[in-house]
Amino acid sequence: MTIIEKIDKLRAERGWSVNNLAMEAMLTQSTLNNLYTRNAEPKLSTLRAICSAFNITLAEFFSDEESEEIMPEDELNFRFSKLTDAQKKAVLALLRSMT
Repeated sequence: MTIIEKIDKLRAERGWSVNNLAMEAMLTQSTLNNLYTRNAEPKLSTLRAICSAFNITLAEFFSDEESEEIMPEDELNFRFSKLTDAQKKAVLALLRSMT
C-alpha cells in the first residue's frame, strides 16, 4: 500500500474529505491536492501533520496492522501526552472519581 493509499484508508475510516484532513492537519488544501494530483510522497513534516490529525504516530502509520497490535496502555499514554495541562488535570480527576 502506498502512502497516499494509506492516507485515503485512514480518511475513509473517519469519513473525512481531503478538505477535512487539510483542516485537521492544519495544511493547505492545495498541499494535499498536489500530493494526490502528482501521486507524490509527502514531505516528512507534511506526513507528521497528517499523522497528528489522525492522532497516530509515524510508527503507527507505517506499521503492519495485522502483525502489530497497539496495547491500550500505549494508546492511553500517547493520547494523554497530547493533552494540555488543563485537559490532563480533568482526565485525572475523572479517573480518580471512577476508582
